[in-house]
Amino acid sequence: MINYDGNLIQEDTNFFNVDNRAFSFGDALLETVRIIPGKIVFWEDHYFRLMASMRILRMEIPMSFTMEFLENEITRTLVANSLQELTASAKLTIFRKTGRTSAHEINDVSFIIQAKQLEAPFYTIDTAPYVADLFKEHYMNTDMLSTISTTNQMLQTVGSIYARENGYQDSLMLNSTKNVVQALNGNLFLVKGEVIKTPPLTDGCENGILRKKIIEIVGKLDTYKLEEASISPFELQKADELFITNTLIGIQPITSYRKATFKSEVAIDLIGKLNALARLT
Repeated sequence: MINYDGNLIQEDTNFFNVDNRAFSFGDALLETVRIIPGKIVFWEDHYFRLMASMRILRMEIPMSFTMEFLENEITRTLVANSLQELTASAKLTIFRKTGRTSAHEINDVSFIIQAKQLEAPFYTIDTAPYVADLFKEHYMNTDMLSTISTTNQMLQTVGSIYARENGYQDSLMLNSTKNVVQALNGNLFLVKGEVIKTPPLTDGCENGILRKKIIEIVGKLDTYKLEEASISPFELQKADELFITNTLIGIQPITSYRKATFKSEVAIDLIGKLNALARLT
């Protein structure tokens, strides 16, 4: 079952048409949350990011779109799929309503919520080989639109095909100034000595919730210094560790990049702190 504007309907129901703006123009936002029984992890952060993203795209935010309303709609979707007592994820898609008129003439929004079960109740570290390389065919922009999560995933799609064709698990994306921005589906962190570095939002990386939480965690540690600074491709092979973060996986260590291999000690240390924060927040 999916939740379409508050109506619970079967997933195979035909409710889109060719004029749907999410399909025709990629005019839609995505917000994916992780859920443990009775709790949406980091829900307040997700909600405020979603509201900020809607404002960036100049979408009309309905008065009903309170934190409580959307949380309740996610819960209704979980119940409809018998997932309320399980670890799950929910994807909230918000798009301008269908219509042939231009965006400045129709600005009201619709939403869809989809839910599925996840295996592990908390974040775990997968230390199996995870190889990444640079994707240099196309570049990300260094503007605010690059920092939000939308249905326009063309760069990520082409990058994932490139990775699969070359036997990699991931691709690292570059921006127009040739700095490393992020991985296909997550933010990038580089560890060198006592410094943990991640690209700034001004470089065009996604404003990820797990990125924010790792920055918060590291900022409270005496053992490491967090830097939001541009990362050049030349720094990657000199790193002690590279890891990726996103809402669903938590932290994914990169084990090798070209001729360099990496440890995962910092990633393993941080995953425990992230799980502790997830239980409290």
